[in-house]
Amino acid sequence: MSATTESLDRRENVAAVGGVNYALLRRQRFIEKTAGYILLVCAAVSVLTTVGIAIILLTEAIQFFRTESVFRFLTGTRWTALFEFDQSFGVLALVSATMMITFIAMLVAMPAGLMSAIYLSEYASERSRTILKPTLELLAGIPTIIYGYFALSFITPNLIQRIFPGASVFNVLSAGLAVGIMIIPLVASLSEDAIRAVPRAMREGAYAMGATKFEVSTRVIVPAALSGIVASFILAASRAVGETMIVALAAGSKAQIASDPLQPAQTMTGYIVQVVSGDVVRGTNVYYSLYAVGLLLFLMTLGLNIFSHWFVRRFREVYE
Repeated sequence: MSATTESLDRRENVAAVGGVNYALLRRQRFIEKTAGYILLVCAAVSVLTTVGIAIILLTEAIQFFRTESVFRFLTGTRWTALFEFDQSFGVLALVSATMMITFIAMLVAMPAGLMSAIYLSEYASERSRTILKPTLELLAGIPTIIYGYFALSFITPNLIQRIFPGASVFNVLSAGLAVGIMIIPLVASLSEDAIRAVPRAMREGAYAMGATKFEVSTRVIVPAALSGIVASFILAASRAVGETMIVALAAGSKAQIASDPLQPAQTMTGYIVQVVSGDVVRGTNVYYSLYAVGLLLFLMTLGLNIFSHWFVRRFREVYE
């Protein structure tokens, strides 16, 4: 009798435990499905926002191109959109300044960012890394308008005009240097992630063959992480192309082909800031030119990002 009672008690306990497990399983599945739907909505919002921006830029830019030639817009070198008479919409004047500032910025950010990444990954002690990396990334948290004032009040008068006395107060070189300083953390952080992803075995193999730390870093690690490093350069260039407040303050607002970095010029984003901060009548060519310039800027940055993703997929080294 006692054996039968013990067997029944055991079965009830197993059933109870099984019931609790099934309830927990159903709850976990519900939580997982709910989390999946929430993440799907977040991803969809991001994608739809990008699509919405593209649609708005395109539809408004079409209004501009109904009265202005696309060919003249893309190939013209004279931009006088804000003139009351004799308006001209040759966007190359804005594109040239944007590209020159980006070029100067990359000349600053690429070597400084890459060398910072190599030092943090290969040379710095763990204590130094925990101090230096947050300090370096702090540059990315500084508002860009501060960089603009820094370029206008320090870089131009104390550096550029002392070296080049004929330099203008507003000039392309000062804006490019400030943008370059701003994007150093982006290059350094992404490059360091790519460098640290290289397997430890490659370092140890190079050291076993008698290579020095510098040789390992420059001849083994950097080539192995080249795809990620180049991707960081491209993303930084995309960030420099879209920079607004630094170039609006430091580069000036004179729309002309940027041939002398010591003279003022106006970038695409600088023109947008200038027009938006003024009184532009909706429905005019000047108003719709904002969307035409914005669409071109959107396509330029989109192209850089697509090229970056393609480059990483094409040349990425897979280690097992």
